[in-house]
Amino acid sequence: MTRKENLLAAIHRTGPEWVPNGMENTIRLYPPILERPLSAGKDAFGCIWDLTEGAVGGTYSREGDHILHDLKDWKNVVKFPDVEMFDWEYVQNQVGNLNRDEFLFEGFVEMGLFERSYLLLGMENALINYMLEPELMFELVSAIADYKIKFIQKFDDMIDLDMVWFGDDWGSQHNLLIPPDKWREIIKPNLKRVYDCMKERGIIINQHSCGKIEDVFGDVVELGADMWNMCQPCNNLKKMKNEYGDRISFHGGIDSQFVLNAPDASVEGIIEEVKLRITEMAPGGGYIAGPSHTIPSHKPELLEAFYGAIDEYGGSAYKK
Repeated sequence: MTRKENLLAAIHRTGPEWVPNGMENTIRLYPPILERPLSAGKDAFGCIWDLTEGAVGGTYSREGDHILHDLKDWKNVVKFPDVEMFDWEYVQNQVGNLNRDEFLFEGFVEMGLFERSYLLLGMENALINYMLEPELMFELVSAIADYKIKFIQKFDDMIDLDMVWFGDDWGSQHNLLIPPDKWREIIKPNLKRVYDCMKERGIIINQHSCGKIEDVFGDVVELGADMWNMCQPCNNLKKMKNEYGDRISFHGGIDSQFVLNAPDASVEGIIEEVKLRITEMAPGGGYIAGPSHTIPSHKPELLEAFYGAIDEYGGSAYKK
């Protein structure tokens, strides 16, 4: 079994020979216009991003810099980019002479329905409107979904994508950022349309969401996501695996916050965390090992321990 074949077997839960390490043999393709720019300035929607001086990447939106101050004006204020005007040749050049027999081509689609709504409105204003103006918020989120569908269709037309990483953070460390009933009322029907677009094209759906999303995870499974990316341990991952592991796959889960990047991070602690996560999540396939966010790049010995433990325990997970 090749690495690509093993990765697909893990995603589809059809008998992988080992637990894949991260997204090995996946080429992430970045669109010509990033919705989260790498440097300070405006994105394609006119939303303002800032960057800490001296930092590389990690732009952030500041509360108060939003462009939509009154939700009732959204049709006049919000201007969706024309996907036909993007430099798609740039994306085709990323592919170059890569061998599709070796790699999955994954399109990177960030700033999903919820994230784009609060980038336009500002977080506080958006959260208020999700509660007080659900009908208007549905209209705005529906328009965002329309744009995402056009974007994904064009991306796929140009590259023939195998998979899409669809990013949209719905949770904090403790709860969803909006109540589950509002997520189901406003986000879910529009997310279904985005998913349906990908399914019609045979694209694997890799839904990224940070935070504690247990309250709507069953809905994500119901909509047909193939994989959940990040799997942060603020969720009860073992319970979610036991309940939904025959219908969705998990990517991530190895604790970045309290283990990999902890001030007292140790080789021994990292090895134990990797072993625990693989033991809990690997049975039956459907697990791609990886961090719950960033990796410990500040100390080479920690990084070596992380990857070494995945190779050791992931490599033997399905051996009898």
